[in-house]
Amino acid sequence: MSDDFEQHPADTAWHRWAPIGQTLDASGVPDSGPAPSIAAFELRPLAPMLVPEKPRQGELDPAECGICRPSENTIWHDDEWQVASGFEGGVGLPFVGAVAPRRHVRLEDAPIEVLAGLGPVLQRLSEATKTIPAVARCHFSRWNDGSAHLHIWAYARPAGMMQGRGAILPFWEQCLPASPDEMAAENIETVARVLAAGGGTAFPHR
Repeated sequence: MSDDFEQHPADTAWHRWAPIGQTLDASGVPDSGPAPSIAAFELRPLAPMLVPEKPRQGELDPAECGICRPSENTIWHDDEWQVASGFEGGVGLPFVGAVAPRRHVRLEDAPIEVLAGLGPVLQRLSEATKTIPAVARCHFSRWNDGSAHLHIWAYARPAGMMQGRGAILPFWEQCLPASPDEMAAENIETVARVLAAGGGTAFPHR
């Protein structure tokens, strides 16, 4: 990197709102990992591992799958895929969404025609997310411990947030306060509009 490389504070509506310089409250982070506000941490004692595990939502009865049900949180869909956002309680990052097939399938048994469409949808969502002025990157994560319906999370990393690089970004998300409703709605609208411009329907259940 050149010695004359200059940096300046990012300046978008999200960056002006963000609690930069404050130590965030990590008390709401589930008991599953380190709080990102702590530079060094000690692992909790390894808990007993009990089997069989409790069934995930929709695992025994697809009729109980929340992802399958029509929802106002669906900001876009086409014939095969859907994106949800605008979750209760709000989010602190500029955008957090969930990508899922409209069919009730798991990664392990999804038909090849469903899987073939996953890459293009992730590409489109990544590009749509980066049209939000505050966003530099879109991270994708899959756990599927809560639902048997295949879904992949999308996390928008704010521009200049080097502390959010890599796997730690979801922990920061749980510590940031919810962004203002108007700002969050505008960001969701931006992503939905860009996705729909490439095909599919924005806000199909509103």
